[in-house]
Amino acid sequence: MVVGDLAESTEIAVIGAGPGGYVAAIRLAQLGKDVTLISDDPLPGGTCLLRGCIPSKALIEVASLWTHLHQAQELGLRFENARIEWGSAQSWKNEVVKKLAQGTALLVKQYGAKWLEGRARFLSPHSLQVQGPRGPGELRFEQAIIATGSAPRPLKGFEFDGKHILSSTEALTLEEIPESLLVIGGGYIGLELGQAYARLGSRVTVAEATATLLPGVDADLLRPLARSLKGANIEILLEARATEAETTKSGLRVGIETAKGEKSLREFSKILVAVGRVPFTLGLDLEKLPLATDERGFITVNERCQTHIEHIFAIGDVAGGMMLAHKASREGIVAAEVIAGHAAAFDNQVPAVIFTDPEIAYVGLFEEQAVERGIEVKTGMFPFAANGRALTLNQKEGFIKVVAEQSTGRVLGVQIVGPHASDLISEVTLGIEMGAMAEDFDLTIHPHPSLSEVLHGAVESVLGMPIHRFQKKQK
Repeated sequence: MVVGDLAESTEIAVIGAGPGGYVAAIRLAQLGKDVTLISDDPLPGGTCLLRGCIPSKALIEVASLWTHLHQAQELGLRFENARIEWGSAQSWKNEVVKKLAQGTALLVKQYGAKWLEGRARFLSPHSLQVQGPRGPGELRFEQAIIATGSAPRPLKGFEFDGKHILSSTEALTLEEIPESLLVIGGGYIGLELGQAYARLGSRVTVAEATATLLPGVDADLLRPLARSLKGANIEILLEARATEAETTKSGLRVGIETAKGEKSLREFSKILVAVGRVPFTLGLDLEKLPLATDERGFITVNERCQTHIEHIFAIGDVAGGMMLAHKASREGIVAAEVIAGHAAAFDNQVPAVIFTDPEIAYVGLFEEQAVERGIEVKTGMFPFAANGRALTLNQKEGFIKVVAEQSTGRVLGVQIVGPHASDLISEVTLGIEMGAMAEDFDLTIHPHPSLSEVLHGAVESVLGMPIHRFQKKQK
């Protein structure tokens, strides 16, 4: 679709082609709607596919394989003269991204959604100006979905320059592995990338302003991760703030201050600022509608993903909540089905995954959260160290913890730290979504030998009768 001097029209305009936007566009097309997908990227995928989830996991896999290569000596394997060809690794990562983006573009075309490259801004509640390669044009619509995502949060005094002070985007496109790296922020983005670069040979320091890494995550999950970070020689500074930075011949000199008032100057090749993300609404001209946002700038929506303007929807990061691609995709389905007249609402369980080593995944309530809500709970835990498959993978760190309601046995939440947590969490999410009891998981036969048996062991512990771990009988 080409927007030129004359105004074009569409039934539904979807602004943003990330995992929320392109999913919404495809579902709308499947439901017989005339839909136009708008993005200022030449291919769909958004931040997740093009600049975030996929490229970061590709480089994390490179770092993981490099580490496991050295650990393979424990398995009797020897490798001589192994080396990292960083340029080749970056090229492989880029090919993965390109292949997925092209595949997504083909799907959008095959389903009949129109593609429009350009940056959109609202002219009125029913029209957009789209500034594309062929100049500006107007696009009129009956309904719209805003799916513009989020952007790295800037930090005063450490503004991104793309050379020395990096956002997560630039950290994924470095031409060489930095000799030393300061990560400002101990959240999931900082830890994922910090650990990856440490494994590749960087001297990594993480400075987190709060008293714990991954604020808000169950403390039990952090202990195995802390051991892994220590094993990778990553320096962790808690209750510490980077206060200033100046450029030197070799990189940057950074001032760091702790909660105790201790100050020091440290030298680093690069700085990664990973202190969160902010909704990307720049240039949308939401005031033309006007559209309500909360105090942090997120667009407010109801469970049907509608804004207070009934025919305008918002999904994904820009609408707040958990900033996760799979959450955005589900919201895209909800918005599309509501527009098509179907009964739909976003009331789903959303699993969270952190791609550190060991991986962390959780869904539902933490034990502490359940107790705070006045729910009496019983819990069970089973370690990967007692699982045959984990031992054959040489990945025995971590455990699975199940939180269930005391009176009914209904599973309220599950937390996993260990190998393939990102895959294991799906069974649990399905169970919680369906209101499963601990007995339901116990009656489900899990294959042997497999990592999924750890979940079975945790559920047996909830029920007080684990087979593969001794547990005193409750009185």
